[in-house]
Amino acid sequence: MQVNVDQLDPRHHIIIKGARVNNLKGVDVAIPRNQFVVITGLSGSGKSSLAFDTLFAEGQRMYVESLSSYARQFLGRMEKPAVEYIKGVSPAIAVEQKSNTKNPRATVGTSTEIYDYLKLLFARIGVTYSPVSGDKVKKDSVTDVVNYIQSHEEGQKLLITAPVNVAPERSLEDELKLIFQKGFTRLLVDGDTLFIEELLEDVAAIKALKGQEVFILVDRNVVKKDDEDNQFRIADSVQTAFYEGQGSCMIHVLKKEVKEFSDRFELDGIKFEEPTVQFFSFNNPYGACKRCGGFGSVLDIDEDLVIPNKNLSVYDNAIVPWSTEKMRKEWFQPLIQNSLQFDFPIHRSYRELSKEQKQLLWEGNEHFQGLNAFFEHIASQSHKIQYRVMLSRYRGKITCPDCQGTRLRKDASYVKIADYNINDMVLMPLEDLRELFLNLALKPNEQQIARRVLTEINNRIKYLNEVGLGYLTLNRLTSTLSGGEYQRIKLATALGSALVGSMYILDEPSIGLHPRDTHRLIGVLKDLKALGNTVIVVEHEEDIMRQADQIIDIGPNAGTGGGELIFQGTLDAPIQNGKNSHTLNFLNGTDAIAMPKIRRKASAFITLVGAEENNLKNVEVRFPLGVMTVVTGVSGSGKSTLIKDILYPALAKMYGDYSSTKGKYQSLEGDTQALKGIEFIDQNPIGKSSRSNPVTYTKSYDTIRNLFANTALAKKRGYKPAHFSFNVDKGRCEVCEGEGKVKIEMQFMADVYLTCESCKGKRFKKEILDIKYNDKDIAEILDLTVEESLEFFKNEPKIVQALNPLYEVGLGYVGLGQSSNTLSGGEAQRLKLASFLDKRNARKGNTLFIFDEPTTGLHFNDIKKLLKALNALVEQGHSVLVIEHNLEVIKSADWIIDLGPEGGDKGGQICFQGVPEDLIGLENNHTARFLKEKF
Repeated sequence: MQVNVDQLDPRHHIIIKGARVNNLKGVDVAIPRNQFVVITGLSGSGKSSLAFDTLFAEGQRMYVESLSSYARQFLGRMEKPAVEYIKGVSPAIAVEQKSNTKNPRATVGTSTEIYDYLKLLFARIGVTYSPVSGDKVKKDSVTDVVNYIQSHEEGQKLLITAPVNVAPERSLEDELKLIFQKGFTRLLVDGDTLFIEELLEDVAAIKALKGQEVFILVDRNVVKKDDEDNQFRIADSVQTAFYEGQGSCMIHVLKKEVKEFSDRFELDGIKFEEPTVQFFSFNNPYGACKRCGGFGSVLDIDEDLVIPNKNLSVYDNAIVPWSTEKMRKEWFQPLIQNSLQFDFPIHRSYRELSKEQKQLLWEGNEHFQGLNAFFEHIASQSHKIQYRVMLSRYRGKITCPDCQGTRLRKDASYVKIADYNINDMVLMPLEDLRELFLNLALKPNEQQIARRVLTEINNRIKYLNEVGLGYLTLNRLTSTLSGGEYQRIKLATALGSALVGSMYILDEPSIGLHPRDTHRLIGVLKDLKALGNTVIVVEHEEDIMRQADQIIDIGPNAGTGGGELIFQGTLDAPIQNGKNSHTLNFLNGTDAIAMPKIRRKASAFITLVGAEENNLKNVEVRFPLGVMTVVTGVSGSGKSTLIKDILYPALAKMYGDYSSTKGKYQSLEGDTQALKGIEFIDQNPIGKSSRSNPVTYTKSYDTIRNLFANTALAKKRGYKPAHFSFNVDKGRCEVCEGEGKVKIEMQFMADVYLTCESCKGKRFKKEILDIKYNDKDIAEILDLTVEESLEFFKNEPKIVQALNPLYEVGLGYVGLGQSSNTLSGGEAQRLKLASFLDKRNARKGNTLFIFDEPTTGLHFNDIKKLLKALNALVEQGHSVLVIEHNLEVIKSADWIIDLGPEGGDKGGQICFQGVPEDLIGLENNHTARFLKEKF
């Protein structure tokens, strides 16, 4: 389906003609401007090539070209995409599916810039309160003092004085001489005026002043309200008094009162820091907590390691380090024997003890020494190896006790706005924070100062809530977010900046979103369009497609079978346009993922008791074995915490992996012996090296190299299999060392990779490329896709056996030599799945496979293949556990575990455990509401 794009107006369309990037086959497409457009198609059909490698790349290149030649020298040359022309390109902003940052200092607040605005807000209108009296801390200005003086009646006499501060290295006599030299002539002592000149002649009189309050008489004056010169004189005298009194100034209103003023920021004997932006920055040594250095956690004795089972009482050995014979005698017995004297309930479980009773166990009293004293004793014996080992056993990363994980210095919490300090705000879920800012009561002058800042904060918080992240806090580390959450944070940040007339290109923003939250995301995308932007979304989510102004379907198949424009238009348009369109076939019901004929019965169960990490509410969950289980629930309900932070580390520890830190739970019961191993298949890259690729990962490259080494010409020249490796310096290109690209280090920007001029990107020496197998050299073999290579090597069963699982999980379009660091998270995950489906790696016994959102980046047609692969694992005798929101996967499950009812603090409960048919009967259940439509 081709469109004549030459006659269209670039003012109304973004026009791409003859796009040939990657597998695109001269695609002509016109994207209507200021519309919400979805680009869809099978995985690997060329969607991202069109949206990112063509449209976004050209937008970026045009921006760089518009800069001065001086600026361009630091940016390097950007290649023009393989396309005849692109017209009507707007400034392009891409929100891609990149894995999030592992920086331990990056938080949701810093990533969205909300924290930067919060720092500014507190620095400008924050009010400091004393922790002692709770009174407002303020320093007096000269104007405050003048106003106080002028508030008295006309003709009122007064004295302006400053306290005498004797420097440590001087005597009172020396100090008085210095004051006299400065031009002051009088002192005020007990209401009497003394002349300094006379005092200096009488040493006894000076000694008599010791222990008394002595003031310098700076000025004697009278209130004259209409005399401007007199007001200037008073202001000048007050300024002098502040300077001489080192920040203090006394006003003696004769026959009435004495009032002290201070231009120091202090109260109740405490000197406070004046709020500045750096004062609230945990990435600055000035504002960071002194104990944890702004990280929010420290390495210290971990209560969860000392008392792992909170259901045990002290008497039943809840305190693990005191359970050995020696420790019982020295530390445990005194507590048990004397507990009656201070009424301590030794038979009550640790969980039920009050906060004070728990504190007593740690701090001890006159009858017994607590855990703190015990660990101090162990530390003092650390020259003995057994004590060092013991100490390390109970050490862990804990929340910093000084800053409670907020990372800021303690006195930053003394600064408040409307009774909230900055710590309260960063620890508050975003949905509550939005309410707080919408109803923030400020004085008129504060409102004026903060108006711009509040607008920015409110905009960003509003969008974070609208993309379904209201359960997060600003203090949450970005390294703990899922890929979908991180992408939606970037989307909200882009929305918060409220650009107009731009081109937003988004890569699957619905990842990690429950169907309940998808309509909120659609609302956000429509808001972005309403501002006057063109919104282009690469997406497979059915609801988003149905809400789009236009759908562009690239296909019909993946890899070399794709790269064509199959359909463009609205779903109301005649469907016959897209006869070959897998997308339209699914949307109009011609094709569908069939409901399983039977639900398999579990061969055994594992029960996780008392899970309470993050927002989980002490839940008990049953996991069936020998079936496919789906864990679902709204975003932020606790799915990842339950599976990734508790179940997986707990089981991994049983099979010898001690590296994972596990979340809090009481016990793991049931048929754990029925399992022989556990595999967690996430979206992390299979290898960070650019040399890692599918053909090396599946170990089929060894066989291919042997085929080349066995050809007649290779034998004649004496080439071994190693000559056909790009990792060994026998046959690889020496210039790029087998990379195919040469790295150019840029001064201020990311490094640029250019195709190697020696081998032209082929990785091998010219003489190695003379060796052909079935008319193809080794470089051409690496350029084949998995699907093409299955046809090419059909007579080589070993290679077919290794590559076939890749084709079965929908990776037929991936190149054999494609660098693994260019694969998306979903592709990396399916590559790992394929390696387990490989008969050569078949595992004996029941292994539990855990998948984290495996449908990421998958079209309906590919989900069919994925479900076939997952069921193949179950048929091999394994157990499959999937964290997923996709309704096609949920309806295909043998068992469903639904968490909720909402996200964040309102989630963390088990709403349902059972088969899908029972779930759809539930009322007030978000998953059930959407799943009903599939039955």
